[in-house]
Amino acid sequence: MTGVNDIGQVSGVEVLVHPGKQELSDAIAARLVTAILDAQARRDVVQVSLTGGSLGSDLWASVASLAARSAVDWSRVEVWWGDERWLPAGHADRNDVQNDEAGLASLGLDPARVHRVLGPDASESAEASATAYAEEVRACAAGAFDVMILGVGPDGHIASLFPGHPAQQTTDAIAVAVHDSPKPPPDRVSLTFEAIRRSREVWFIVAGADKAEAVANGVRGAGPALSSAAQVQGEERTLWLVDRDAAGRL
Repeated sequence: MTGVNDIGQVSGVEVLVHPGKQELSDAIAARLVTAILDAQARRDVVQVSLTGGSLGSDLWASVASLAARSAVDWSRVEVWWGDERWLPAGHADRNDVQNDEAGLASLGLDPARVHRVLGPDASESAEASATAYAEEVRACAAGAFDVMILGVGPDGHIASLFPGHPAQQTTDAIAVAVHDSPKPPPDRVSLTFEAIRRSREVWFIVAGADKAEAVANGVRGAGPALSSAAQVQGEERTLWLVDRDAAGRL
């Protein structure tokens, strides 16, 4: 792809640098459509976990603009989220709502295969929502994902696993309730490191100079006190898909 700088293998991961945020979004979209098509050639149903944030939504506008999207049988794609803000269904600050509005809802997904975290309108607690979400993952995805897409915060967090936060080091669980989140809202539900590591491919998607240190820490394998991103890799492949600004400290 024109303008893409392939840094290559760094600490066991692959880093691809794109000129800007829009080019990055378009490249992620094209890569995702190809990955889904490849997986559908081998399996009946493909498991994809999504992310929030502006880039996590932008990529769905990019997917919606691709002619190749029509080659995908979207009814055979199971959709998950790496984390969700524990807010009522339809709330504008939920990751799923933002992704839907950006273009996800236009793709012809089977609603029964779009797995949304229950909010306070449908669940008594974030803990109950985490338990229900984990049960869905076990039942539908057998605890594994084909593609896990993760944004990375300036502090190095992924999903809602914040460095230094007690929820970050949850073990023996697929999903965890997060309280007192360093970013609002305070209550969330997140997949755990254990769940994320059970992904064939993990893609970290990052744009912006404010994320440059987090990208450097993640790529170079910093400890959990500095980087949640550095604690997970895909079973088959780990990609850092970043723009030039986010790659500024590599």
